[in-house]
Amino acid sequence: MKRILVVNVNWLGDVIFSSPIFKALKEAYPQVHISCLALPRVKEVLESIPYIDEIIVYDEKGRHWNPFAKLGLVWSLRRRHFDVAFLLHRSLTRALLVYFAGIPQRVGYDAKGRGRFLTHEVEPLDDQVHRCDYYLNILESYGVTINDRRCQLEVSPDAEEDVKQILSSKGVCEDDYVIIVNPGGNWDLKRWPSESFSRLISGLLGNFNAKIIISGANKDISLVKKINSLAFSEAINFTGETNLKQLMVLMKKANLVISGDSGPLHIANSVGSEVIGLFGPTRPEITGPRGSGRAHIIQYDVGCNREPCYHLMCPDNICMQSITAGEVLEIVRQIKDQ
Repeated sequence: MKRILVVNVNWLGDVIFSSPIFKALKEAYPQVHISCLALPRVKEVLESIPYIDEIIVYDEKGRHWNPFAKLGLVWSLRRRHFDVAFLLHRSLTRALLVYFAGIPQRVGYDAKGRGRFLTHEVEPLDDQVHRCDYYLNILESYGVTINDRRCQLEVSPDAEEDVKQILSSKGVCEDDYVIIVNPGGNWDLKRWPSESFSRLISGLLGNFNAKIIISGANKDISLVKKINSLAFSEAINFTGETNLKQLMVLMKKANLVISGDSGPLHIANSVGSEVIGLFGPTRPEITGPRGSGRAHIIQYDVGCNREPCYHLMCPDNICMQSITAGEVLEIVRQIKDQ
């Protein structure tokens, strides 16, 4: 075997959960060339995962949206002469791409009627397993031994220098104890209420000798303005000021990161930072942090018969509202006292 293709998934957190796959493949086949097919939006994450030799961008809603462009991608894959493709993504389209690319061994779950295009159909696991284990099971079914199930990301040296300068400009020194609060999330019901974040930030600023930083993407700017306006004193605002690789560095420099179930939570834990994860409608057993840093999870059974439910239209979001700022502050105190 000389060349392996991994067809990856679409979202930042799930791509991080796929990271142990590449280490396992390189350990099993040290001389193999490992390529990864994925969407443009996760390219920076893939560039930070060790053991990937090549990233092939599949821009399904951009330059590869029409059949002729897909045919061009198929020919590009065919010319690379892959020996095997591991399909983490369950889409029929991706199975067709590797089938028409002539890759002789195609390994993945039989979903959406794509079993006829696979040479190795993987027996589905229970839906309650962690996403990492769900993806690693594809390799294990092929006979690959998994020695390390942790998610690991490597930070960029260039991004490290950029973040060092940004932190210095905001008065953050190398020896400061840094706590990052990340209030965003890819859907609203996974977010802790803004009022709770405000009380948390007020408590952190008033009770701990630490620099408090709020992180977030451009879409979180208005949310962070609201949180800071409700707090007694403003935290250092990094919202919209870092790209993905710089965010990884920022998270690595933090002594502690507090966040809901989100991509930044998994980034922080995968670069080795200690995290407090606030969980409500999602399950930490399925999407909890799996990196090398310590993780503290807060989640309560609130008597809801849907809990944990992944329910996108919940009328009250009681599972997230049941977590109090005081409880989070107490865990922070315990961490700092260790």
